[in-house]
Amino acid sequence: MAWRIEKRTLSGERAPWWVFPAALFFAVFVGALIFIGLGVNPLEAYAAMLKGSVGSFFHFSEVVVRAIPLILTGLAVAMAATMLLWNIGCEGQLVWGGICAAGTGLFLAPHLPPFLVIPVTIVAGAGGGALWALIPGLLKAFLNVNEILTSLLLNYIAIIFMEHLYFGPWRNPEGFGFPGTAQISDLARIPHFLGTRIHLGLVLALVLAALIYGGLRYTRWGYRVRAIGLNPRAAGYAGFSIRRQIVGVMLLSGALAGIAGMAEVSGIHFRLQQGLAVGYGYDGIIVAWLARLNPLAVPLAALLLGALIVGGEQLQSLLHLPASISMVLEAVLLFGLLLSETLARYRLVRRPDAPDRSAAKKETAP
Repeated sequence: MAWRIEKRTLSGERAPWWVFPAALFFAVFVGALIFIGLGVNPLEAYAAMLKGSVGSFFHFSEVVVRAIPLILTGLAVAMAATMLLWNIGCEGQLVWGGICAAGTGLFLAPHLPPFLVIPVTIVAGAGGGALWALIPGLLKAFLNVNEILTSLLLNYIAIIFMEHLYFGPWRNPEGFGFPGTAQISDLARIPHFLGTRIHLGLVLALVLAALIYGGLRYTRWGYRVRAIGLNPRAAGYAGFSIRRQIVGVMLLSGALAGIAGMAEVSGIHFRLQQGLAVGYGYDGIIVAWLARLNPLAVPLAALLLGALIVGGEQLQSLLHLPASISMVLEAVLLFGLLLSETLARYRLVRRPDAPDRSAAKKETAP
């Protein structure tokens, strides 16, 4: 019997229900093999991760704190990918959002009315990320330069420039030699809830997820974005300005990542320092694909990845595993997602031109 791999017709046929559970099982199974290779009981490791992420209100609040930037960067990646734009530069855009927010809190806040400081800080963070995303957007729109390469390489420039600031001109003169700026003004710090580190960024992220979902689904702009993503050539024939949409979507995507950087500076660190660029921009890619590019599913996917990150940190302290174990588990999850995408897009079918050998044997039998 001869078989071949065939692409599914997703317009009239949904992927099997078992696709995502199979990918999740793959991730858990491979993770268990990794734990065994490290000499750790997988059940004990997974129990430690579960207890460390949702075992108490404090631990769960830390999961939510980690999920806030993941929601925003996941939305940034998902929205751009809806139009087949691959924004891999969310890390650099997050950094620029943090730089602009820190600059506002350090230098501009003392000269503004108190009620304007937080709104201006949010706008500054969004603007910093948007302007950094504008560079690959313009290169893609007018010169057809691959946005994956340009946005990725710009990440390193943003991080180096941030380090130049807190090692150099913005360095705290009273910091006893430690790299970092002075703390931002109290007026530029966004409020926290329930006595935890959960901050206003959560509200912003959830509101933005709902707005982006509604905008993509129910507005003319969203229709254009989805149409270009489905068939750019047909959208061009229909009269849609593809260049304008590319620039606009990249600006909005960068603004979302910039708000994530603002939230980290104004809600967590209260200064510009090492630790702002810890990979949230890259993790947003996993969040976006885990959510199937659905903005309403992004917060749930971010919570799942946040629990994985916080639980992985518990493995370091409780089971003395390497600090890189969280990144390894994230990689396994990403491979599981790629597996689910493959199973959703392709299927194994029998070749119609294959001869029926069993029938041939019957005919030739004496």
